[in-house]
Amino acid sequence: MHIHILGICGTFMGGIALLARAAGHRVTGCDANVYPPMSTQLEAAGIRLTEGYDAGQTALEPDLYVVGNAITRGNPLLEEILDRGLPFTSGPQWLAANVLQGKWVLAVAGTHGKTTTSALLAWILEDAGLQPGFLIGGVPENFGQSARLTDSPFFVIEADEYDTAFCDKRSKFVHYRARTAVLNNLEFDHADIFSDLAAIETQFHHFVRTLPRSGLIVANAAEDSLKRVLQRGCWTPVEWFNDAAGWTLGEDAGGRFVVRLRGEALGSADLPLAGRHNHGNALAALAAARHAGVMPAAALAALERFRGVKRRMEVRGVVKGVTVYDDFAHHPTAIELTIAGLRQRVGAARILAVLEPRSNTMKLGVMKDRLASSLVGADRVFCYGANLGWDAAGVLAPLGDKAAVFDDLERLVGAVVAVARPGDHVLVMSNGSFGGVHVKLLQALA
Repeated sequence: MHIHILGICGTFMGGIALLARAAGHRVTGCDANVYPPMSTQLEAAGIRLTEGYDAGQTALEPDLYVVGNAITRGNPLLEEILDRGLPFTSGPQWLAANVLQGKWVLAVAGTHGKTTTSALLAWILEDAGLQPGFLIGGVPENFGQSARLTDSPFFVIEADEYDTAFCDKRSKFVHYRARTAVLNNLEFDHADIFSDLAAIETQFHHFVRTLPRSGLIVANAAEDSLKRVLQRGCWTPVEWFNDAAGWTLGEDAGGRFVVRLRGEALGSADLPLAGRHNHGNALAALAAARHAGVMPAAALAALERFRGVKRRMEVRGVVKGVTVYDDFAHHPTAIELTIAGLRQRVGAARILAVLEPRSNTMKLGVMKDRLASSLVGADRVFCYGANLGWDAAGVLAPLGDKAAVFDDLERLVGAVVAVARPGDHVLVMSNGSFGGVHVKLLQALA
C-alpha cells in the first residue's frame, strides 16, 4: 500500500512513517519547516519528502492519506482530499488499526517526562530481551531511532494528550488501548486547544476508561490532578509512585539510589539522569516494566546503561571549556526542573539559560507569569522574544540585570558568547529548531 503522510516531520507522524515503512508499505510525505532529527531519520529510511502542501500532490495517487494533527482546514492538500472524497485517516487511528492491534501496549502519558520515561521503559524491556516495538517523541540514544516495529508482543508508546486530527478532537491516547498506563503528571498546557486544567483532566479520564481490568495504572502520587482523574472512575489496579505505600526512591550511604516498593528495598543503582523529575520518570518506568515481567533488579541494572534521549539535556558540544546543551523544556515547570537537574550535576558552575518561548501555550502568554520564577536557578538568562504576543522584557524584569531579551538571534548569540567563560554551561531550551542556535553558539565560541 502507498501511504502519503501530511505533516510527516512531526515527531509522532515521523514515527508513523518509520513504522509504516517497516511494515512493508511505500511511504511518502509532506511538511513545511523541516528540521532534524526527524528529517534526517526519514531521509536515512529512504522516505521521499515534499516541501509544502500543494494540492498537486494528489497526482502521487496514494492508496491512503494519513493526516497529522498539525494540519487544519484551509490546508490546500487537505481541502483537495476532502473535495475529491479521497481516503484518509488520522495518525493515531492508523497506528491503532495497523500496529497496536493485539499488542501489549505500554503507554506513557503526562504533561512532562513522556519522552524520557518512554525511552527508559523501552530500554528496560530491550535489555531484558523482550525486543519491544516503540514510538517515542524523541530519539533514545540506546536505539538511535524514534520508532521501531518488531514481532514482540510489547509496544511502548508516548501517549500524547494533544488532539488527534482536524476531524477528531479527542486526545491521541484514547486510540491506543493500553494495557499498562503511566500517568506521570498533569498540569495545564496546550492552551490553544484546552480551556483549562479541568478539560485536560476529562481527556485523561477518557483514557482511563479505555484501560482493562487486567491492566495496570502507574500514577504519580504527588499530583492532585491525577487523583481527581482517578476519583472520577477507575476500573484498573493502580500502583502509586512517590508514595510511601507504593514506589519510592531514596539514597544509601554511598549515594546510590535505592528503590522501595511498600517499604521493601528492591535494589539500588547509579542513575545516569540528574534531577528529581528524572528520578520520578525512572520509578514510573520500573513499575511499568515490572508489570510486563521485568523484575526490578534487572531493570535497575538496565537503567545504569541508559544513554539518554536527543534534545533532553543533550550535550551538543564543548568549546574552550564552555558546554552547550540542547533541551526540549518549554513549559515553566519543565524549565525549572531542567535547570535544577543541571544544577545538581554541575554544582556551583555558572548556568547560562537560553530560552525560546515557542510552544503555542507560551506564545499565547498563558504561562508568562510563571516564567521568571522558573528561571531563578540560572545565573544568566537570554530570551528570544521575537514573534511573541506579550512583553518578554517586562515578564522577566523580576530577574533584574541577569536577564536579557533579544528579537534578533545573531545579537542573542553574540551576547551569550560575550559573557561565557571556561566552566560555564549554556542550557538551550526550545521545542523547535531555534534557528540552529546551538551550532551558531558553538561556532561563535570557537
